[in-house]
Amino acid sequence: MNSVTMKLQADPLILQALQEDITSEDVTTNAILPKDCQGEAELLCKQDGIIAGLDVFARAFTLLDDKVWFEFFTKEGQKLAKVVGSMQAILSAERVGLNYLQRMSGIATYTHQVVSLLEGTGITLVDTRKTTPNMRVFEKYAVTVGGGKNHRYNLSDGVLLKDNHISAAGGVAKAVALAKAYAPFVRKIEVETETLDMVREAVEAGADIIMLDNMSHDMMKEAVTLIDGRAETECSGNVTKENIAALADIGVDYISSGALTHSAPILDLSLKHLHRI
Repeated sequence: MNSVTMKLQADPLILQALQEDITSEDVTTNAILPKDCQGEAELLCKQDGIIAGLDVFARAFTLLDDKVWFEFFTKEGQKLAKVVGSMQAILSAERVGLNYLQRMSGIATYTHQVVSLLEGTGITLVDTRKTTPNMRVFEKYAVTVGGGKNHRYNLSDGVLLKDNHISAAGGVAKAVALAKAYAPFVRKIEVETETLDMVREAVEAGADIIMLDNMSHDMMKEAVTLIDGRAETECSGNVTKENIAALADIGVDYISSGALTHSAPILDLSLKHLHRI
């Protein structure tokens, strides 16, 4: 995560997480350490996986004390990092830092596993907006670390005409026409379709991307043939690690999966062996 994103997007959210965990004081730490002293702890990983978010992990500590420093290891077995500095800051930021790192690393690991199932197909795996509130910047970043790509970041990022938008507009053609008249020309227009008739209408209306949502395997193959390269194609609908391989022969450009962010298990990490130095 670059420094600008960290300062503008991540820092306020990490600070909120720290404030949630420390409303007035860290009673336990203050009880055992009436006087602050320097210490050192080790970040350990208890299972294989893809690590994502070490910079976010570190920021949870440095927001409490900017003198805390880290030494990261990439080829030393299960020992990932050394944390050195104020023992009060280390103890108070431990849980928040680990929460971010475990969540982000779990998403990166799960994404990597799903991406590997599409290897050689030419299909791009993308995420969705099904993210944890106030965690999107972290979760979508973790998807990219795992080898996936980001779909639109938020509602301001692009036009995606879903079923309710289409119903409100009075049909696919009307919805696309309204979107083209309103949205800047630099934004692509994607249409979510559920039937072949909707696919035809989206093609004729000039949609840039057509999403095939919760269709049968055969219907999606027929839809791709019908589109015939006149729009980019995406398939979506309850896509997981267990069923994504069966979608590889449909011929779409993208497969989107909400499971990347809403169903990935955390990676088991811990901060251990804190001692005075």
